[in-house]
Amino acid sequence: MKEYKPFKSGKVREVYDAEDSIIMVATDRISAFDHILKNKITDKGAILTQMSRFWFDFTKDILPNHMISVDNNDMPEFFQQEGFVGNSMKCKKLTMIPMECIVRGYITGSGWESYKENGTICGIELPEGLVESQKLPEPIFTPSTKAELGDHDENVSLEKGAEVLEKSFPGHGREYAEKVRDYTIAIYKKCAEYALSRGIIIADTKFEFGIDEDGSIVLGDEVLTPDSSRFWPLEGYKEGQSQPSYDKQFVRDWLKANPDSDYELPQDVIDKTIAKYKEAYKMLTGKDFE
Repeated sequence: MKEYKPFKSGKVREVYDAEDSIIMVATDRISAFDHILKNKITDKGAILTQMSRFWFDFTKDILPNHMISVDNNDMPEFFQQEGFVGNSMKCKKLTMIPMECIVRGYITGSGWESYKENGTICGIELPEGLVESQKLPEPIFTPSTKAELGDHDENVSLEKGAEVLEKSFPGHGREYAEKVRDYTIAIYKKCAEYALSRGIIIADTKFEFGIDEDGSIVLGDEVLTPDSSRFWPLEGYKEGQSQPSYDKQFVRDWLKANPDSDYELPQDVIDKTIAKYKEAYKMLTGKDFE
């Protein structure tokens, strides 16, 4: 059996070159405050992979995506081992667009802090009198440039983003910037409306896009998971305050309260976290995670 080594390894994901495709593996690692924790969150990688699969299918009428298969039998034998089953996705090779396509439908997080300071988010002027967690009149596109590992991504205007893309794709910078903006807003609107009908508010999220061999823009990376998005329960939602979320909030809160933890979690925090991921999966897909 041919062995594979990841050519790219992030905090929680690993990417392998399978010659005619790539294999994206979502591990059970979890990170917070720029640290990889010592614990693993059982089934987290598989939940994120299967959730992305659901959204890729749901949005393929808007634009194509890079997913080929999540069936390990369609992958090289190496990825049919137990550690890869359920958490691996075979994907088309793309030339990635070096921009994180962030869309915000509600005012929260760093956007809320910026708005309180000067009435804008990433330079976009917003109406006066908005309160924390309020739905914005229209979703806004606030891209950031992809930083090197260890550096922070930089929020940029569409114009600045187009200049960055022009360096990677001469003659197409402005075109690609405007297209990914339009795709980002369109995907967000469709998915946010659906999620709301299932009892989940998608406050904000990020997408990544690439260019395929035909020169077409394709949706890549992961899509609308609790790791790339801010999910709030519709039940109990109230403007003017922060909201509970379906993500790593239990982990963050515990780490803040236990600064000497050395990034090692107790079992009850792990259990609560995986339960939240599974709850979000069931609410969105209508199925229990298996």
